[in-house]
Amino acid sequence: MPNLTSSQDLRLLLPETVWLEPEHFLFANQTSSQKMTNASDSWQVYLNTLALLAFEVWLRDRLPDQVISLDISANATAGNLKVGEYKFCAIATEHLLDEIVNIPQELIEQPQLAAHFFVLLEVLEEEEEVVIRGFLPYKQFIEIKSNLELPVSDGFYQLPLSIFDLEPNHLLFYHHYVQTSEFAVTVTDSQVNQVNENLSKNLHSTTIKLSQWLQGVIDEGWQIIDSLANPELSLDFSTRNVEQGIKRAKIIDLGIDVCDKKFALLINIFPEIDAENQDKFSVLAQLYPMNGEKFLPQDLKLTLLSKAGKILQEVTARIQDNYIQLKLFKGEQGKKFSIQISLRDISVKENFEL
Repeated sequence: MPNLTSSQDLRLLLPETVWLEPEHFLFANQTSSQKMTNASDSWQVYLNTLALLAFEVWLRDRLPDQVISLDISANATAGNLKVGEYKFCAIATEHLLDEIVNIPQELIEQPQLAAHFFVLLEVLEEEEEVVIRGFLPYKQFIEIKSNLELPVSDGFYQLPLSIFDLEPNHLLFYHHYVQTSEFAVTVTDSQVNQVNENLSKNLHSTTIKLSQWLQGVIDEGWQIIDSLANPELSLDFSTRNVEQGIKRAKIIDLGIDVCDKKFALLINIFPEIDAENQDKFSVLAQLYPMNGEKFLPQDLKLTLLSKAGKILQEVTARIQDNYIQLKLFKGEQGKKFSIQISLRDISVKENFEL
């Protein structure tokens, strides 16, 4: 077995990088435009395709005598690639927020999408390169899932990067010396039906549909401002910019690792009255201290993320900031986004849909 410690040390100095060629971008653009009409989904297909093509280049350079076949039929979720009996699933990301890896639940719970290995690839489009960050055997993921209650967010399992093997060349070792049966996991139809049912429930329960607030349907945990703004909580909500629409707040707990800090996330949604499209809304997000605190901790971050996890906005608390807020943003009904609150290596993310 390879020496994992020395390999990982070397990996930090010499990351496995594949340069993207013009034909890769052309093919990815064509694939994404043919498969999707939704902009965010199209972008993910684009990233998945670039990641898969780069991984194919990496494998061909190291296994020149092997037959390598690509499958982009499920590229909306992730790209698949086969080398002999081994099947690899390319997990594409633009960046690793807080070193958290998102793996679509579909890849685990639909047998036709299952692969022997998940390979994590960071797509750096502007630099025209893809970095192979590591891999995780499917069987190991199932064992982790059975032993731990993995976080689920908007249809994705969230795993720490630390559990991935950071040396991609170990894949070659497995290919040469280990049978595929060592990594295979059989999923029965009854298991698939059960997890798909759980998937539907999780998707419903973890995404806040803001437009329903305007119809009087308020999600659990979101309170009216008056119920929070009292002397005991020492909240002084700034409402000069949020007089329209519906305002609700939720207590955000970052846990004992950051001195049991709690904050109030205020969301204000209101329709765009003058817009031709009556299904367009504006959203304002603010973050306030709680538990008697007058100021937010320095370096506390409030981040707006796209559905694909791309940072759209980010604001960081300075010394003696009594609140921070994102710039007012707009979107049409059905648009998905997330708001993340983070301090050092601890973060909490809330998922929304207009």
